[in-house]
Amino acid sequence: MTAHSNASTLPSPPRFFRWTVLILISLAMFGNYYIYDAISPLADVLVTQLHFTDSDIGLLQGIYSVPNIFMVLIGGFIIDRLGTKKSTFIFAVLCLLGAVITVSSGTLFVMAAGRLVFGLGAESLIVAVTTAIARWFKGKELSFAFGINLTIARLGSFAALNSPSWAAKYYENWQAALMISVVFGVVCVAGAILYWVLEAKAETKYQIGTPGATDKVVLSDIWKFGMSYWYIVALCITFYSAIFPFQTFAVKFFIEAHGTSREMGGFLSSMLTLFAMIATPLFGLLVDKVGKRSLFMMFGSLLLVPVYLMMAYTQVSLYIPMAMMGIAFSLIPGIMWPSVAYLVEESKLGTAYGLMTLIQNIGLAGFNFLIGWANDYSLASAANPGGYSLGMWIFSSLGFFGFFFAFLLRKRETGPHAHGLETIKA
Repeated sequence: MTAHSNASTLPSPPRFFRWTVLILISLAMFGNYYIYDAISPLADVLVTQLHFTDSDIGLLQGIYSVPNIFMVLIGGFIIDRLGTKKSTFIFAVLCLLGAVITVSSGTLFVMAAGRLVFGLGAESLIVAVTTAIARWFKGKELSFAFGINLTIARLGSFAALNSPSWAAKYYENWQAALMISVVFGVVCVAGAILYWVLEAKAETKYQIGTPGATDKVVLSDIWKFGMSYWYIVALCITFYSAIFPFQTFAVKFFIEAHGTSREMGGFLSSMLTLFAMIATPLFGLLVDKVGKRSLFMMFGSLLLVPVYLMMAYTQVSLYIPMAMMGIAFSLIPGIMWPSVAYLVEESKLGTAYGLMTLIQNIGLAGFNFLIGWANDYSLASAANPGGYSLGMWIFSSLGFFGFFFAFLLRKRETGPHAHGLETIKA
């Protein structure tokens, strides 16, 4: 009897076993997300203790995205060649190594090198975990499993942004605060190891699905995508470039421009994550019921236009603009990424998502660098001693361009070249 025929006679993994695997692999994602968001609540401390500029802080956050411009081209290949067990472990180790390098020295070069190493593993870890979940869950359980994984991962972001509250004593020193991210880097690796052990054990007893498709870019397919796809790509780069680079400086901005405590600043920034954890699935259900995907994305983009100017020029309660931003952050990604499947053939989805992720990372790197420079430029200007107005206008402009691209998408999707985005069922 061949190995293939023998495997086909094995039973499926018990539900408890599958959900245990999901929790363990999600722990790796929790640690990943914590390390990513560890810089933001520490920004003012880095300025005070290490004399960093906002450009330096933008570099620390933006350099994370640089390797991911290229890793999206080869990450899927690595996962296919090594399998999900080994690749998840390798990428988790890179996350931990990046956190260790970052905390090891107060020099900008070393810290930036650490963030680059972390970025080298972090996005590829997300792809590996996504692939692994697709092996273990099928049918109706798959979406729920992905939702649980994303919720646990975002709890990592929520914990990092609120760490000034639950780990306040460690914020007296930048190195002590970043040591917490090393601890969660260990959690990331531990989750990957335990997942490896359980899957290796399961492979001898149970039938596990084949790995899901990974985000590979096939360059020749790019020319076959229609305008609707490119409008979504343009919306993707403008939307994410308005959200995550803002979060890089958000806690520092709240402290310096609005006089909040670091604890309150961290909570305000974490409202985006909190909204996304709760509202994203609800918006997904709503859109499945009524369609109008482009219209909802127009609305989400429009919400971003005033929020930055409200925070820069008014004394309105910060809860209001952050709640508006939280709604947009819940609404657009939950509609935008699934919409690609309406616009691109299934055989080309890997290329479509890979290309979209590549361009997204170009935007995240570039705008983190740009906003850091803009803050420093404004700070040196007598006309803007607060140092944030120019950056806030850039963010607001990105919201406007996102609205414009969503409008072009709706116009096309309500015409003769529609793909079904505006209908209830494609």
